Amino acid sequence: MDIEVIKANVRTDQYFYSLHAEIERKADELTFAQIEEALLNGKLLEQYPDTGRGESCLVVGFAAETPVHVVCGWRGEKIALITVYIPTPPKFIDPWTRGNVSDE
Repeated sequence: MDIEVIKANVRTDQYFYSLHAEIERKADELTFAQIEEALLNGKLLEQYPDTGRGESCLVVGFAAETPVHVVCGWRGEKIALITVYIPTPPKFIDPWTRGNVSDE
């Protein structure tokens, strides 16, 4: 996925929230405006190949000082926001670095 295409889709309102993204958005008390801001200044952090539901990617951006992660994928001509969250330890050391999470 291309970050400039994602940004263009956000600017033209060609995106939507999955139910999971909406639940996670509310859980982290993120506003729609914060997520748009993070996407519009965001960078691609990880690319995920097609695992049966199409390719997707993880975008990291900021809403003021708040780091925001957004997993995006294509659903037809629109970008689907699959999940959104504030990255925190132990899963993330900082907004750009995954932590060492074990199942222990």
